[in-house]
Amino acid sequence: MRVQASDGINAARMDGHTIRLFPAPEGGLLGLMPIPVEQRTGQYKLEFLDAAGAVKQATPVTVADAHYPVQNIVVSKEIAGLSLSPGEADLSAAFRKTVSETRYWAEPFELPVPNCLTSPFGVRRFQNGKPTGDFHGGLDQGSPAGTPVRAVADGVVRLVKCWNLHGNTVGIDHGQGVLTMYLHLSKFATTEGAAVKRGDVIGYVGSTGRSTGPHLHWSLYVNSEPVDPGQWITVPAACRADPPVSARKRRS
Repeated sequence: MRVQASDGINAARMDGHTIRLFPAPEGGLLGLMPIPVEQRTGQYKLEFLDAAGAVKQATPVTVADAHYPVQNIVVSKEIAGLSLSPGEADLSAAFRKTVSETRYWAEPFELPVPNCLTSPFGVRRFQNGKPTGDFHGGLDQGSPAGTPVRAVADGVVRLVKCWNLHGNTVGIDHGQGVLTMYLHLSKFATTEGAAVKRGDVIGYVGSTGRSTGPHLHWSLYVNSEPVDPGQWITVPAACRADPPVSARKRRS
């Protein structure tokens, strides 16, 4: 549904989550309303708001079950026992809430490494056979150590951190609430504040932090929520086979 700034609209809201709208290149306004992994299925009302918060328009939205499966990860006691670095949780949470004015991104995004997926988005994670109560908030690509990691889209680097759980981490702001994070890097190839283009090398694959071997975990956030990066990229045909996860479905 396209709305116009002339209608007095500048935001949208669904189930208590409000996002900003920005002028779209093709005209009208654009905003990306994320659907959280744990959102209950059913009918919702998407409301368009003016500057005072009054509802100007509304349209129904249906949230369907994504049928996320379950995956067990085997980790050593040493890796399982890692704790957050000071400031790791707060800084990563603050980054995810970034909504900058300028839009740098354009679709489709580029895969950060040319390797196949080893863990999809949204799977319910078990660790050594025990439920973690969490889901996988990104994509894992198994990749040899030292493989260059490339920015999936244009943007500005906001995070370059060495953390205990995330490992060596880069966070890129792609503008207007779209962000990506790249975890477990062996080393960095960028700095905070750097402007990057799609395809620029920002680091190298490693196994730092809570990792069982060399791979890249990368996450896509839209207006603070993790969303499926697979909807923004083209996965090579040779990599489209499902990973070894159970067929159990998510309960709504």
